[in-house]
Amino acid sequence: MRLYSRKDVDKKALRGARIAVLGYGSQGRAHALNLKDSGFDVVVGVRKGGTGWKKAKRDGLAVAEPAEAVAGADLIAMLVPDLAQKELYESIEKNIKKGATLLFAHGFNIHFKQIKPRKDLDVVLIAPKGPGDLVRRQYQQGRGVPCLLAVAQNATRKAKAKALAYADGIGGTRGGVLETTFAEETETDLFGEQAVLCGGATELVVKGFETLVEAGYQPEVAYYECLHELKLIVDLLHEGGLRKMHEFISETAKYGDLTRGPRVVNERTKKEMRRILKEIQDGKFARQWIEENRTGRKNYRKLLEKDLKHPIEKVGAALRARMPWLEDKRA
Repeated sequence: MRLYSRKDVDKKALRGARIAVLGYGSQGRAHALNLKDSGFDVVVGVRKGGTGWKKAKRDGLAVAEPAEAVAGADLIAMLVPDLAQKELYESIEKNIKKGATLLFAHGFNIHFKQIKPRKDLDVVLIAPKGPGDLVRRQYQQGRGVPCLLAVAQNATRKAKAKALAYADGIGGTRGGVLETTFAEETETDLFGEQAVLCGGATELVVKGFETLVEAGYQPEVAYYECLHELKLIVDLLHEGGLRKMHEFISETAKYGDLTRGPRVVNERTKKEMRRILKEIQDGKFARQWIEENRTGRKNYRKLLEKDLKHPIEKVGAALRARMPWLEDKRA
């Protein structure tokens, strides 16, 4: 494992560089503002007159259409959504100067060869392990969100130094920058989302809720037990791993965890996880997602609508309305 910190940064790698940040969503806004506050010359590339354009201008940033923003830029950060990146790159490639750096925050388009950058460009990855608002808040507090770093093309022989300087500019070196590859970042990120963080966790919550309700228990009580209290456990895990969780839950809960947990998430579950990972590694998931977008996202929208119409959503909305502190935390 190679973990970089601020002492490893070559301050000259991006000195005087012009950085074009394409996209002004969660990560785009955080990166652009952090880089600006770190003293870099930043321009945000977004559609003229759009929401991102107006928001970036209100935040005091220079804005331009993407093709204009990348002209003369030393580093271009591709921070628009994954499925919009290929078309955007093809529209700006001719305006990117020789020897510039193309930076991604997720390796999807490089790893699955949706984007094939010119050979004269450095191609790097700086992927913060947290959402954009956290990247911004941690920076403002003098801290930083850890990042992953990878190099796919090293045309100038300075790609890693420039990537690390960029990571430092957004605060990543304060939390530590771990070296990886585009393949490892992409495949583990997709697997984590699908099998554990999003797909796995939400399906476990919903199935637990359904089991209690179908057995005759009140939906509100089922919501509290299977969704609301999940945050308490996740916070303990996040702060101190399994050890801290075991320290702060009851002995009864701990015994139930150790004896019943493996009956729910077991070797059959792990076998399915391996199948999911294989579909990521061989490109099946990427091809399916790309095709879903190409054909108008009909199945995606159908599945999302079904998810959001689940009874747990109606029950949860009513209960959360009585917990104003949840809104206070998001403010």
